[in-house]
Amino acid sequence: MIRISAVIMTLNEEKNIVDCLESIGAVADELLVVDSFSTDDTVALARQAGARVLQHPFEGHVEQRAYSIAQAKYERVLVLDADERLSGELRRSIAAVRQNWTQDCYWCKRLSYFGGRWIRHGAWYPDRKMRLFDRRKYKIGGINPHDRLEPAKGATEGTLEGDILHYTNESLEDRARTVNAFSSIAARAYHERGKRGSIWRLLFKPFFRFFVEYFIKRGFLDGFYGFIIARTSSYYVFLREVKLLAIERGDEKPLKQK
Repeated sequence: MIRISAVIMTLNEEKNIVDCLESIGAVADELLVVDSFSTDDTVALARQAGARVLQHPFEGHVEQRAYSIAQAKYERVLVLDADERLSGELRRSIAAVRQNWTQDCYWCKRLSYFGGRWIRHGAWYPDRKMRLFDRRKYKIGGINPHDRLEPAKGATEGTLEGDILHYTNESLEDRARTVNAFSSIAARAYHERGKRGSIWRLLFKPFFRFFVEYFIKRGFLDGFYGFIIARTSSYYVFLREVKLLAIERGDEKPLKQK
């Protein structure tokens, strides 16, 4: 049977970490939590749940993800965030793969819970993520705060049945805070990569994001919260572009990631 390390990054996740680890335990041979010096009970709870805990300074989502994967005991790695769980169907799929590992990398669908309901349309579903893979056959990309795991050149790919259950922002206030914080991180990351903002990007990209998510990807089928998601996603792009322009103008210092 293939041995799997489950790897989770945390910062003040005491309300999530136990449920996350419990959803993984039956299909992982190692539970590894890489913590960014939480000030709550995350570390103690993770250890009580049977996880090996390492603490490492947070340098960015992409950097921390790469570091975390490198610390795993086994070459096959399952990656989750603390606010995610494995559905029963996905656990069964992973269990089957452990018996018969045929691909280098496996994609999963992610289903998010927001506003008291599961969001099944728009940009939030199926929201394919590569979360189970041979770490010798993967690469990491994306731009902070959004890392992206991808197959390395020549790696084989498969798709698992079942969903990653994502318990995202609990309220509209939480969603607004996340959009503001993540847009600051993204603006800084864009600036550091030499990407320049423009008035044209500021005018058109937010509108295009809303149109695609709400109409093309049918976010409207999720009702009120489908509209909220598409609208705040558009606002995230607006804030990112505004902050990028402000950094370039010298009106605002590049913001540190948190």
